[in-house]
Amino acid sequence: MQGSLGEKIGEGAHSEAYTWAPGQVVKLLKPGVPRGMAWFEVRMIRAVLAAGVPVPEVFGEVTLDGRFGIVLQRLDGPTLLQLTRTGAVTFEQAGAIVAALAMSIHKTPLPSEVLSMRECMEARLDHDDGKLPKHIAPEILTLIDRLPPGDGLCHTDLSPGNVIMTSEGPKLVDWAGVMCGPAVLELGFLHVVLSELAPEIADNPERPRATNAAAQTEYARLTGISPAELTAAMEPYLPIVRTFIVLGDVVPSLRERLIQRIEAGLRSED
Repeated sequence: MQGSLGEKIGEGAHSEAYTWAPGQVVKLLKPGVPRGMAWFEVRMIRAVLAAGVPVPEVFGEVTLDGRFGIVLQRLDGPTLLQLTRTGAVTFEQAGAIVAALAMSIHKTPLPSEVLSMRECMEARLDHDDGKLPKHIAPEILTLIDRLPPGDGLCHTDLSPGNVIMTSEGPKLVDWAGVMCGPAVLELGFLHVVLSELAPEIADNPERPRATNAAAQTEYARLTGISPAELTAAMEPYLPIVRTFIVLGDVVPSLRERLIQRIEAGLRSED
């Protein structure tokens, strides 16, 4: 595609985003990250866009110096994370936005390409290179088989940094971790990302925790259940969420702590 690599404007665990052409950005995989991850994300973005989910348009694919990239519509506006940092949006407001997105996504018709929670876990375990102790894999699969599988769309990373506040409303990026599962799986990912991972790297550790608490409370209100009931329903899925995060090597420095929590969670399910 016509364009040129410009200013770096963002970075995630597996990719970096750069300006590309007017109104466009390119999301380049980091060296060593398999192309299949980006190909899957392209399919997911196109599928959810067709279903009406507020996401950027995909314009094409490129390879630069051996790195595979996706050319996407550039979304103008700050991230929800940036707005909470400046105080322009309160934690309660941010939580309400995230909760509404979670509900909207879960009600979206499921694209045929989306894998189940178990299928995604099996795929990740097949490519584990020693990040996870061997005894955990069969126990996690047993736990997944014991829990309600759910049949809704889960983004799995509804963190405020992935929500772009455009003039047309909030839009969601980073669709590489999509899977089919129950709503409480989505909320479990949100809880672990914002209350266990983000506080370790945030300038204000209480900000992600407060945003998560607000989102969980608002989701409970919207669905008509108590926060305590929502927490209880989410709890059995947390070892699964933490296993996905360890296998994704999102925050390597927290791997041992997450593994300890996975093992504790599995013991509590026995």
